[in-house]
Parts: sequence; C-alpha cells; structure tokens
Amino acid sequence: MRKNLKLLDELQSIDLKIDGRKGEKEALLEEISVLDAKVAEAQSAIAAKKEELALLNEEKEKLEEGIAAEQENISRSEANQKEIKTQKEYQAVSREIATAKKLSAELEEQLLQKIGQVDELNGAISGIEETLLALEQNIIVQKEEVQSKISCLEEAINRDASEREVIAKGLPTTMMRRYGLLREQRRGVAVVEARDGSCLGCNMQLPPQLYNTLFRGEELITCPHCQRMLVLRQEDQG
Repeated sequence: MRKNLKLLDELQSIDLKIDGRKGEKEALLEEISVLDAKVAEAQSAIAAKKEELALLNEEKEKLEEGIAAEQENISRSEANQKEIKTQKEYQAVSREIATAKKLSAELEEQLLQKIGQVDELNGAISGIEETLLALEQNIIVQKEEVQSKISCLEEAINRDASEREVIAKGLPTTMMRRYGLLREQRRGVAVVEARDGSCLGCNMQLPPQLYNTLFRGEELITCPHCQRMLVLRQEDQG
C-alpha cells in the first residue's frame, strides 16, 4: 500500500501540472480570440461605413437626377417663353422658371453637402482600412508568438500524459476510479498531504489515532472532513 500511496501522490502532482498547463493554454487561446475579435471589429466598422457610404451615394445620385430634371424644365420653359404671345402667359412661365431655379439651387446646396459627407466618409474608411492593415500585420506576429507558446505547452502536456499513463497503470482500478471521482468533486485535488496532525487540503485537524495510522502506510486513509486521500511525506516530517 505504501507504494500505491506514493504513486497516488506522484499522479496528483502530474495531474496538477497538466491542469496548470491546460489553463495556460486556454488563456493563450483566449488571447488569440481577443486578437481575432479586434480584426473582426475593424472589419465590421469598415462594413458599416461602406453601407453608410452606399446610402449617401444613392441620395447623391437622386439629387443629381433632381437637378438635371429641374435644369431640363428650366431650359424647356425658357424655350417656350420665346413663343409666348400674351403677357399673362409670359408671367406664368417666368414664375415657373423662377421656382425651378430656386428648387435647383436648393438641390445643388444639398448635393454639395452630400459630396462633403461622401468625401469625409471615404476618408474615414481609408483611415480604418490603414489601421486594419497595420493591425493584421501586428497580429500575425503576436499570433505566431502565442502559437509557439501553445505548441511548447502541448509538448509538455503530452510528456506529462505519457508519464501519467505509466503511473496509472501501476495503481488498482478501484483506486483510480475513486481518485477520478474525488478529482471531479474537489476541483482537481484528490490527494493531499497530512502534516503536523492536519489535512493540508482543508486545514482541519485530524484525529490523532488516524494521523498516527498514516505513518504505518498500510491502508488508504481519507480526511474525515474533505474526504480527500491523505499521504504522509515522511521525508518532510523531520
């Protein structure tokens, strides 16, 4: 049993290393997700600006069509004016021309505003596109660095997993099953050290008789408070 207890302690140590490395890997993968999100955010901003630009261009085209239509009306009315014989008809056509010119001027003013907005928006899009290009180039370098760290962690995890497999094969199936259940129930920590009469898993005082039994190493002892498996690292007991 003493050998099994030692193997359990080693198994727990390896599992905690694997857990830690997997946590580091998850954090690094999250870094990559954050970097990708920055690119997606910039791409989304460009797409939104381009949609806005498309609407402005549609409005600009409608204004240009409206101006062209009013200019055509003015030209036609001015041509008709030359054929008019009566003063009344002449005045009526003159009013039509004046109204058309006023409307045309208003449309031209709106068109100038739209042109300004389009130019401003094109400038904003160019700025975001430049930022996106620089961001993408920078992120490529960052992602390569992060991926290199992830690869190192994966290699270490694989080495630990191989070592774990060897240790696990040396332990009884029932003990491994119990260890696995405790790992699930106790946040990954199934085996803890007992020292100075206490369980270091929950920091509760152990019954003296139970603590003394640990020195014999003849059976698997669990903490009566947290149910974790107890090991006594006698080399550390002085």
